[in-house]
Amino acid sequence: MTNHPMKYLFRFCLLVAIQVLVLNKINLRWWAVPGTFPLFVPYLYPILLLTLPFSTRVPALLAVGFLLGLSVDVFSNTAGMHASACVLVAYLRTNVLAALLPKHLSEYGRLEPTVKTMGWFPFFTYAAVLLFAHHLLYFILQFWSGVSIGMLALKILCSLLTSLVLVLAYVLLFTRQSPLLNTSGSS
Repeated sequence: MTNHPMKYLFRFCLLVAIQVLVLNKINLRWWAVPGTFPLFVPYLYPILLLTLPFSTRVPALLAVGFLLGLSVDVFSNTAGMHASACVLVAYLRTNVLAALLPKHLSEYGRLEPTVKTMGWFPFFTYAAVLLFAHHLLYFILQFWSGVSIGMLALKILCSLLTSLVLVLAYVLLFTRQSPLLNTSGSS
Protein backbone atom coordinates (compact mmCIF):
# COMPACT_ATOMS: atom_id res chain seq x y z
CA MET A 1 0.00 0.00 0.00
CA THR A 2 1.48 3.34 -1.03
CA ASN A 3 1.04 6.59 0.83
CA HIS A 4 -0.61 9.20 -1.33
CA PRO A 5 0.66 12.82 -1.04
CA MET A 6 -2.92 14.10 -0.68
CA LYS A 7 -3.21 12.14 2.56
CA TYR A 8 -0.32 14.16 4.00
CA LEU A 9 -1.65 17.44 2.62
CA PHE A 10 -5.00 16.75 4.29
CA ARG A 11 -3.24 15.77 7.54
CA PHE A 12 -1.13 18.97 7.32
CA CYS A 13 -4.21 21.18 6.95
CA LEU A 14 -6.16 19.32 9.63
CA LEU A 15 -3.36 19.47 12.19
CA VAL A 16 -2.71 23.18 11.59
CA ALA A 17 -6.44 23.88 11.92
CA ILE A 18 -6.73 21.86 15.14
CA GLN A 19 -3.67 23.58 16.56
CA VAL A 20 -4.64 27.16 15.77
CA LEU A 21 -8.42 26.93 16.19
CA VAL A 22 -8.63 24.63 19.22
CA LEU A 23 -5.38 23.87 21.03
CA ASN A 24 -3.93 27.40 20.96
CA LYS A 25 -7.11 28.58 22.69
CA ILE A 26 -6.64 26.19 25.62
CA ASN A 27 -4.99 27.76 28.63
CA LEU A 28 -4.33 25.13 31.27
CA ARG A 29 -3.19 27.16 34.25
CA TRP A 30 -2.88 24.44 36.87
CA TRP A 31 -0.34 25.52 39.48
CA ALA A 32 0.22 28.81 37.64
CA VAL A 33 0.18 32.14 39.36
CA PRO A 34 -2.74 34.26 38.07
CA GLY A 35 -1.61 36.71 35.43
CA THR A 36 1.40 34.64 34.30
CA PHE A 37 1.79 32.55 31.18
CA PRO A 38 0.00 29.17 31.13
CA LEU A 39 2.09 26.17 32.12
CA PHE A 40 0.43 23.63 29.87
CA VAL A 41 0.52 24.40 26.17
CA PRO A 42 -0.57 21.37 24.13
CA TYR A 43 1.14 21.07 20.73
CA LEU A 44 -0.18 18.32 18.49
CA TYR A 45 0.90 19.62 15.09
CA PRO A 46 4.50 18.21 15.24
CA ILE A 47 2.93 14.74 14.91
CA LEU A 48 2.95 15.35 11.15
CA LEU A 49 6.75 15.39 11.12
CA LEU A 50 6.94 12.43 13.46
CA THR A 51 4.66 10.24 11.33
CA LEU A 52 5.93 10.93 7.82
CA PRO A 53 7.16 7.68 6.22
CA PHE A 54 10.55 6.33 7.25
CA SER A 55 11.75 6.82 3.67
CA THR A 56 11.18 10.60 3.69
CA ARG A 57 14.47 12.31 2.88
CA VAL A 58 15.93 15.06 5.06
CA PRO A 59 15.49 17.91 2.51
CA ALA A 60 11.79 17.04 2.21
CA LEU A 61 11.50 16.83 6.01
CA LEU A 62 13.12 20.26 6.35
CA ALA A 63 10.77 21.78 3.77
CA VAL A 64 7.67 20.25 5.37
CA GLY A 65 8.89 21.27 8.83
CA PHE A 66 9.44 24.85 7.74
CA LEU A 67 6.03 25.09 6.02
CA LEU A 68 4.27 23.43 8.95
CA GLY A 69 5.86 25.71 11.52
CA LEU A 70 5.39 28.78 9.36
CA SER A 71 1.68 27.96 8.95
CA VAL A 72 1.23 27.81 12.72
CA ASP A 73 3.33 31.00 13.08
CA VAL A 74 1.12 32.92 10.65
CA PHE A 75 -2.02 32.12 12.64
CA SER A 76 -0.35 32.46 16.05
CA ASN A 77 1.64 35.66 15.42
CA THR A 78 4.82 34.02 16.71
CA ALA A 79 7.39 35.38 14.23
CA GLY A 80 9.05 32.17 13.08
CA MET A 81 9.37 30.44 16.46
CA HIS A 82 7.28 27.42 15.42
CA ALA A 83 9.10 27.26 12.06
CA SER A 84 12.47 27.18 13.84
CA ALA A 85 11.34 24.46 16.23
CA CYS A 86 9.88 22.35 13.41
CA VAL A 87 13.02 22.65 11.29
CA LEU A 88 15.02 21.41 14.29
CA VAL A 89 12.67 18.43 14.67
CA ALA A 90 12.94 17.66 10.95
CA TYR A 91 16.73 17.86 11.10
CA LEU A 92 17.01 15.54 14.12
CA ARG A 93 14.31 13.04 13.08
CA THR A 94 16.39 10.72 10.88
CA ASN A 95 19.22 10.42 13.42
CA VAL A 96 16.84 9.74 16.30
CA LEU A 97 15.06 7.04 14.27
CA ALA A 98 18.37 5.48 13.20
CA ALA A 99 19.51 5.33 16.83
CA LEU A 100 16.30 3.65 18.03
CA LEU A 101 15.54 1.14 15.28
CA PRO A 102 17.28 -2.21 14.79
CA LYS A 103 17.21 -2.05 10.97
CA HIS A 104 18.34 0.60 8.51
CA LEU A 105 15.57 3.13 7.75
CA SER A 106 15.46 2.11 4.08
CA GLU A 107 14.25 -1.35 5.13
CA TYR A 108 11.04 0.16 6.55
CA GLY A 109 10.13 1.76 3.21
CA ARG A 110 6.89 3.72 3.12
CA LEU A 111 5.75 2.64 6.59
CA GLU A 112 5.16 5.41 9.10
CA PRO A 113 6.78 5.60 12.53
CA THR A 114 4.02 4.71 14.99
CA VAL A 115 3.53 2.65 18.12
CA LYS A 116 2.37 -0.18 15.89
CA THR A 117 5.43 -0.19 13.61
CA MET A 118 8.09 0.61 16.22
CA GLY A 119 6.70 -0.70 19.50
CA TRP A 120 5.78 1.29 22.60
CA PHE A 121 9.17 2.09 24.09
CA PRO A 122 10.99 3.07 20.88
CA PHE A 123 8.07 5.24 19.68
CA PHE A 124 7.63 6.89 23.07
CA THR A 125 11.37 7.62 23.25
CA TYR A 126 11.37 8.92 19.66
CA ALA A 127 8.38 11.19 20.27
CA ALA A 128 9.71 12.40 23.64
CA VAL A 129 13.16 13.29 22.28
CA LEU A 130 11.82 15.19 19.27
CA LEU A 131 9.03 16.93 21.18
CA PHE A 132 11.53 17.91 23.87
CA ALA A 133 13.79 19.45 21.20
CA HIS A 134 10.77 21.26 19.73
CA HIS A 135 9.56 22.59 23.08
CA LEU A 136 13.04 23.53 24.28
CA LEU A 137 13.82 25.67 21.24
CA TYR A 138 10.30 27.12 21.02
CA PHE A 139 10.10 28.18 24.67
CA ILE A 140 13.66 29.50 24.76
CA LEU A 141 12.83 31.67 21.76
CA GLN A 142 9.51 32.72 23.28
CA PHE A 143 10.85 33.58 26.72
CA TRP A 144 14.40 34.64 25.86
CA SER A 145 14.47 37.08 28.74
CA GLY A 146 12.29 37.92 31.68
CA VAL A 147 11.64 34.43 32.96
CA SER A 148 13.51 32.31 35.47
CA ILE A 149 15.23 29.12 34.36
CA GLY A 150 13.11 27.14 36.80
CA MET A 151 9.84 28.49 35.41
CA LEU A 152 11.06 27.87 31.84
CA ALA A 153 12.02 24.28 32.71
CA LEU A 154 8.63 23.71 34.37
CA LYS A 155 6.82 25.10 31.32
CA ILE A 156 8.85 22.87 28.96
CA LEU A 157 8.23 19.78 31.11
CA CYS A 158 4.50 20.38 31.57
CA SER A 159 3.96 21.20 27.90
CA LEU A 160 6.03 18.18 26.86
CA LEU A 161 3.93 15.84 28.99
CA THR A 162 0.69 17.33 27.68
CA SER A 163 1.91 17.11 24.07
CA LEU A 164 3.09 13.50 24.52
CA VAL A 165 -0.35 12.47 25.77
CA LEU A 166 -1.97 14.12 22.73
CA VAL A 167 0.54 12.56 20.31
CA LEU A 168 0.12 9.06 21.75
CA ALA A 169 -3.67 9.39 21.67
CA TYR A 170 -3.51 10.58 18.04
CA VAL A 171 -1.24 7.75 16.98
CA LEU A 172 -3.34 5.10 18.70
CA LEU A 173 -6.61 6.45 17.32
CA PHE A 174 -5.60 7.27 13.76
CA THR A 175 -3.11 4.65 12.62
CA ARG A 176 -3.71 1.20 11.24
CA GLN A 177 -1.99 -2.03 12.21
CA SER A 178 1.33 -2.48 10.43
CA PRO A 179 1.54 -5.45 8.05
CA LEU A 180 5.03 -6.21 9.42
CA LEU A 181 3.81 -6.61 12.98
CA ASN A 182 0.48 -8.27 12.21
CA THR A 183 1.29 -11.95 12.73
CA SER A 184 -2.29 -13.15 13.21
CA GLY A 185 -2.82 -13.44 9.45
CA SER A 186 -5.92 -11.23 9.47
CA SER A 187 -6.11 -7.83 7.81
